[in-house]
Amino acid sequence: MRSSEVRQSFLDYFARHGHQIVRSASLVPVDDPTLLFTNAGMNQFKEAFLGRERRSYTRATTSQKCMRVSGKHNDLDNVGPSWRHHTFFEMLGNFSFGDYFKQEAIPFAWTLLTEVWQLPPERLYPTVFKGESGIPRDDEAHAIWSGLVPPDRIIELGLEENFWAMGDTGPCGRCSEVHYHRGDAIQCDEPVCRGIDCSCDRYIEIWNNVFMEFDRGTDGHLTPLPAVSIDTGMGLERIVAVIQDKVSNYDTDLFAPLLRAIGDQTGRVYGPHTPKTSPGPDDVSMRVVADHLRAMTFLIADGVMPSNEWRGYVLRKIMRRAMRHGKKLGMTGPFLHQLVDVLVQDMGAAYPELPASRDTIVGVVHSEEERFDAVLNDGLPRLESVLAATGSGGVLPGREIFRLYDTYGLPLDFIEDLAGERAVGVDRAGFEQALASQREQSRARASFGARDAAEFRFASDEDRAQGLAVPDRFEGYTTTRVDATLVLALFDDTRTAVDELETTACGYVVLERTPFYVEAGGQVSDTGRITVGDDAGVAEIDGVERLAPGGPRAHHVRVTTGRLRPGDVVTAAVDRERRDSIRRNHTATHLLHAALRDQLGPHVKQAGSLVAPDRLRFDFAHGGPIGRATLDAIERQVNTHIYANDPVNTEVRSTQEAIDAGATALFGEKYGESVRVVSVPGVSMELCGGTHCRATGDIGAFAITQETGVAAGVRRVEAVTGPGALTHVQTQRAELAAVIGALGVPGSRAVETIERLHRETKRLARALEQLKMKVALGAQSGTAGDDAVTVGDARLITRRVSGLEKGSLRGLADSLRDRLGRGVVVLASENEDKVALVVSVSKDLVDRVHAGQVVKAIAPIVGGGGGGRPDFAEAGGRQPAKIDALLAESRTIVAEMLNANS
Repeated sequence: MRSSEVRQSFLDYFARHGHQIVRSASLVPVDDPTLLFTNAGMNQFKEAFLGRERRSYTRATTSQKCMRVSGKHNDLDNVGPSWRHHTFFEMLGNFSFGDYFKQEAIPFAWTLLTEVWQLPPERLYPTVFKGESGIPRDDEAHAIWSGLVPPDRIIELGLEENFWAMGDTGPCGRCSEVHYHRGDAIQCDEPVCRGIDCSCDRYIEIWNNVFMEFDRGTDGHLTPLPAVSIDTGMGLERIVAVIQDKVSNYDTDLFAPLLRAIGDQTGRVYGPHTPKTSPGPDDVSMRVVADHLRAMTFLIADGVMPSNEWRGYVLRKIMRRAMRHGKKLGMTGPFLHQLVDVLVQDMGAAYPELPASRDTIVGVVHSEEERFDAVLNDGLPRLESVLAATGSGGVLPGREIFRLYDTYGLPLDFIEDLAGERAVGVDRAGFEQALASQREQSRARASFGARDAAEFRFASDEDRAQGLAVPDRFEGYTTTRVDATLVLALFDDTRTAVDELETTACGYVVLERTPFYVEAGGQVSDTGRITVGDDAGVAEIDGVERLAPGGPRAHHVRVTTGRLRPGDVVTAAVDRERRDSIRRNHTATHLLHAALRDQLGPHVKQAGSLVAPDRLRFDFAHGGPIGRATLDAIERQVNTHIYANDPVNTEVRSTQEAIDAGATALFGEKYGESVRVVSVPGVSMELCGGTHCRATGDIGAFAITQETGVAAGVRRVEAVTGPGALTHVQTQRAELAAVIGALGVPGSRAVETIERLHRETKRLARALEQLKMKVALGAQSGTAGDDAVTVGDARLITRRVSGLEKGSLRGLADSLRDRLGRGVVVLASENEDKVALVVSVSKDLVDRVHAGQVVKAIAPIVGGGGGGRPDFAEAGGRQPAKIDALLAESRTIVAEMLNANS
């Protein structure tokens, strides 16, 4: 059975048993700032398990894309040496939200394994919770399994293996795993194999059924949940290896095409493997490349781009680890991007986002490969310099390793390999400490506290079922003013509940009904005011946010008159003019997205956006800069749709129906079962919860102000609309008129005149540099200068020059060295309160005087640093007053080197 058949048969099996097949969620979690990547099938159902979200189904099944590269689920370092560890993997799962429980979940698992997939029943070993720390033994699960397997094959385990919790508090429960005995031919290094408790691979876990039955309180007490649930997980890669009877996950058809392609590229052969073989170094590197290529491809398809922060940082680390192992396999240039099509072809049917993003993925991977080559070119000399300074037998400090890793992008294993070749130790603990500190800073930026607001609750499910008022109802799609709405709660700026907010006080107000949009999908929040009665209380609203994930809109206010109290009946009014500006920019963003796809291709995919009252910003996946002619065409297309005054339609549809109809889902947004679809007929259709114009003509006009790159494979277009577009054009026209006036020529000759002046300026600058060089060389005397001194069998020049740029300073040093014949030249130049320093050594003296070491010794005198080759080195500094002291010290150092190595 092929892997694609295993995946589909799992979904079909549970669909036959009343489960809704749910598409895989993105690898980028939504509304969970604590989670780096989606790492389990239950992530997208978290709110349903917690009872905060109602769905139209109570049974679900998925094949979920997962990444495990952080925290206790960090498998990155095991990938390669291990037969079965991965960064990216697929998790098959079936779920019950208060529907069925153990009595059905366990037989579901057994029937699929033994009847559908026909695994030998005698090789399956279930586990149950044995009872520990006051939590009773799972007698029910044991009894159910006893009806399916001999009781002596049921293993009882404790909290560590057979109890699962969502967090320190909240839903949790006992669980039951299913292990598969792969056979005693698998090597075991223990004197006696301990079965499923052994560290060998004879027994592997293939399925885990979690019975969510308790609610753990802050005091640790477990209370039975009113509605129990099921959460199961099975790694596709692992079960496919079992079904296909393979020693390693990498020997299955999930990896075979990739590994063959890697072998074709590198000239290496993967495998074959038997139960008693150990992986060779080529096998390890080929597995790393194959696994990491899957991870990077799916991450980029889900909108993650390589960067130096959080998710992008992890992606870049994975990509560069793959590149590093590619070099171990003999690859000297970019090659990963050529492997993307193998994965797209193999998995595109199951995950249509892969073929849809293929061009973007290839472009980003290729760009990052070229960037990594540049990193090695920049970072390798620095690493060489640090290793030389540390010396054989020394230890490279952890902070220095982290700087090479973080600033120069050098992989840790690359640093360790090169250090090992030079007999230099590595302070791994210091590096890990610096890395942990940086991660903690990143995590702190992404987290927030909610205090009392996190505990704020509204109407119960029973109230909603009876049709009672549902608080925090958004009415801003149809109006910008809501009368007679109720103040439900107040919080001060520390997010602590309060009984009132008085004049000048700032805090948060939660309303029963509101016209105020809360920032989401790139659109900023509304502003405005709320008023109590006849201005008995007035508060200005400067923003809206949610004080806790999934919580109500909280309007941040400053009370200007009177006071606000819970229970007040108020009028809430949005700043209408500002809202209209936001509407124009949001609808224009949709038209821009459509125009970009038309002009650049279907690979264009949103990677971020900002919709503000004064401008719009749209980030998207694209391989390189956009030419002026193409930008003009994009701008022209958007304005054409504006002139057409097409209607902007909105409707609520089921998410799957909308996507099947061609609607575009935007990056970073979480969608429920029903979604709002915003469309301009024949032009654009997107899932969007923002506020929009009623017709495209309301936008007025559209002007692109800037196009730039923001990350590898990500471009940014900024634009303005309506009055902002008019102001932009008028400002540019005024600036152009000022330039033409300064040139004193007609506008038709402005470019020609500027080009002529530019050429003349460059000619004069070259002439000036040449004149400075002649003066510095002492061209009239035809000698190297009177400051040349003899040191042993060599000559030395140390000279201060003025006003020379770095290029001229290098040329002067080389010319003086050539005139000396056998010697050393040290030059220092002051230019605009900065120091430029160069040291040049003739080839026949480099074994006695190392230019880089001279620079390293003297540059700190002028507050600088640098280095270089044995024959040439340079540095900069910030203290020109100390140039004379630097030159004097250089004479001493060079003389000592010459004498010591004579």
